[in-house]
Amino acid sequence: MSVTVHDLTRALEAWAPLPYQESYDNAGLQCGDPLMSVQGVLIALDCTPAIIDEAVRRGCNVVVVHHPVIFQPLKRLTGSTEVERTIMRALRLNVAVYAAHTNLDNVRHGVSRRLGEKLGLHNLRVLEPKTGLLAKLITYVPATHTQTVLQALYAAGAGQIGDYHDCSFRLDGIGTYTPGPGTNPFEGTVGQPQTAPEQRVEVLLPLHLQHKALGALRQAHPYEEVAYELVKLENLNQDVGSGMVGELPEPLSAKDFLRLLRERLQVPVVKHTEYSGVIQKVALCGGAGSFLTKKAVAAGAHAYVTGDIKYHEFFAPEGRLMLCDVGHYESEQYTGELFRELLTEKFARTFAVLLAETPTNPVRYDF
Repeated sequence: MSVTVHDLTRALEAWAPLPYQESYDNAGLQCGDPLMSVQGVLIALDCTPAIIDEAVRRGCNVVVVHHPVIFQPLKRLTGSTEVERTIMRALRLNVAVYAAHTNLDNVRHGVSRRLGEKLGLHNLRVLEPKTGLLAKLITYVPATHTQTVLQALYAAGAGQIGDYHDCSFRLDGIGTYTPGPGTNPFEGTVGQPQTAPEQRVEVLLPLHLQHKALGALRQAHPYEEVAYELVKLENLNQDVGSGMVGELPEPLSAKDFLRLLRERLQVPVVKHTEYSGVIQKVALCGGAGSFLTKKAVAAGAHAYVTGDIKYHEFFAPEGRLMLCDVGHYESEQYTGELFRELLTEKFARTFAVLLAETPTNPVRYDF
């Protein structure tokens, strides 16, 4: 059976859910027929007309990128801008384009984590976890069916806390009800008050999975009418948020840390502030990450690695850490590896997954 663009997007969005993108973003399918069969996927950081041409030349009809082609609504397609020319070329050549941007930035296995892994950091964790993304689902189940209901909820994505899976809380109690006319009660008789031993079951779940979890609950629960409570939480979600922080195996001098950055990230230049201490705890954020500088300081980081730092933003650390700008493209250059690993694992031997050879970094360095 062939894999469709829709199948591909479902896999990508289970990995980097669209609700995790920032409000200004436009991640998701940029253009293309969701029902089209995937012949091959070309991966790049940015999508340009040259990338579309490379995809066709190498037998790929889907391009997966980090940066969305369309950020602002398009009012016309006349080819007057690079964005219009890219979309027009993709439509003309029947190439679908998909982008996973800040949703991939915000998951803990995303862009910043890969950057930290390239630097050899240990104990990587989200630098600025997000709130408002979790819910608590409470339901009441006959004790004989608790495990069945829980397994259904776990399969729907509930019950995960960090690296712990199948997490729940249970409390024994007594349920009371009177079946009305026309009902088919699991236990009891129509018109007769009923008491039954039940368990109160609580699980955490990502808020965007609530409909999937409630569907699984109703399917697995033995009652005709399922009692439940869904409560939105303000808890920090430690798995979702901006940036990462971790530790080097050994402390390094500022000079040695800069050498590490250049060698591991293969960058020609690093713009940085002065720092007199040793460096072991490192914060990082792929892309434009100046908004996290204060968070990096508060986390006790000795260095913060990101891109697109403006002149006046270099004053912010006030010597409390080394602020390092390795470049926007350079800080995200390994994102393609993430896409390739996921798609190869999910769709092994179904279609080719290729890394683009066409350079898309608009910045050049002259030494």
